[in-house]
Amino acid sequence: MNRRFKIVVVSTSSLFVLLLLLGAVHGRSASPEDTYRHLAVYTEVLSRIKSDYVEEPDMKSVTLGAVNGLLESIDPYASYLNADQYKQYLKSKEQTKAGTGLILSKKFGYVGIVDAIPGSPGAKAGLSTTDVIETINGVATRDMPLAFAEILLSGDSGSTVDLGILRFRKPEPQKVTLTRAMIKYPPVTAKLMPEGVGLIQVQSLAGSVPDIAAKVQDLQKQGAKKLVLDLRHCSTGTPEEGVALANLFLDKGLIAYSQGQKTTRHDFEANPAKDVSRLPLAVITNRGTSGGAEIASAALLDDKRSEVIGERTYGNASVRKAITMDDGSAVILSVAKYYSPSGKAIQDTGVTPSVPLVEAEQVADTDDDAAPAVEPQTKPTEDLLLKKAIEVVTSGKPQVASRSGAAAVPEPQR
Repeated sequence: MNRRFKIVVVSTSSLFVLLLLLGAVHGRSASPEDTYRHLAVYTEVLSRIKSDYVEEPDMKSVTLGAVNGLLESIDPYASYLNADQYKQYLKSKEQTKAGTGLILSKKFGYVGIVDAIPGSPGAKAGLSTTDVIETINGVATRDMPLAFAEILLSGDSGSTVDLGILRFRKPEPQKVTLTRAMIKYPPVTAKLMPEGVGLIQVQSLAGSVPDIAAKVQDLQKQGAKKLVLDLRHCSTGTPEEGVALANLFLDKGLIAYSQGQKTTRHDFEANPAKDVSRLPLAVITNRGTSGGAEIASAALLDDKRSEVIGERTYGNASVRKAITMDDGSAVILSVAKYYSPSGKAIQDTGVTPSVPLVEAEQVADTDDDAAPAVEPQTKPTEDLLLKKAIEVVTSGKPQVASRSGAAAVPEPQR
């Protein structure tokens, strides 16, 4: 079966599962009668599958698929782990292992790639946001718990892992072999550009906020009159680090808040003592911008402290918790989401730039069957997003976002 057709079937079935169990998920707002009615439909469907399907089904697999379909429909970062998998998960959290540098979420029932940490094995192989992992060492990721996929990708430094990658341009999976390595987060870089524009490039927020503050202050000492904060491919770092990043450029007001069904609202307010710059600011994002970087981008945009230039961010900002079951299994689930000051759930909507532009394609496309399955990343001849950010921060937001020749941004594949 054509792999793209499979993806359509999987995504449709996941939506079907959501419709069946919607009453159970939203039980707090639905009446008990509605909840039981939805569960009754689900039970009847299972019964029909068992009695009328063309062959005797594996009901364990059917039920597991339903559970995973439900989780993906409400939370692409959720995982259901059986008792053995959960034990492995807890053990893996206590160990420091090499990996591939891939940031993951569920996509179409499979394991999808949010982004690859710059400089990591995944990034060097050209893996990107639109790619889907069909297999890991020959094991299908269909209905595979996200947390378990992360365990399979980790291992000893120098060992290899074989991936089957689905790409939207190609009907068949591409085989990619990655050599695991200890992942190092990219350092913060900064430089003073013409017209007094200071550029700060941040590809990870993990432990880097103090360095960003130092770089900003150094640029100001060098004579910077305006700043561009480049957050493309910044997909690592905690939500708290995203709040701290925004606070470097805000001296008052709400930065973000977190809230859940059973989690009371917690506001994150700017601390004036942590503000290091009031220079005009522009922020660049792409579809690989995720997590804490999204929180910072949303806060700066809502406060009108900065224009945001580029692509809509991925959408990943929540508080996750492992909830254990009586049989030793567990569900890793978002129990609270982070919201922008205007009240938008970042995990649901991402951050939509005020100046939307498509980033130049970074993965080469080829119809040559003899070419490598995944081409290495290639730099475009001109960085349109940076060019536009400099234009915006020096001249103001343009009346027509596509003035530089770039097209409007389509919704990223999620």
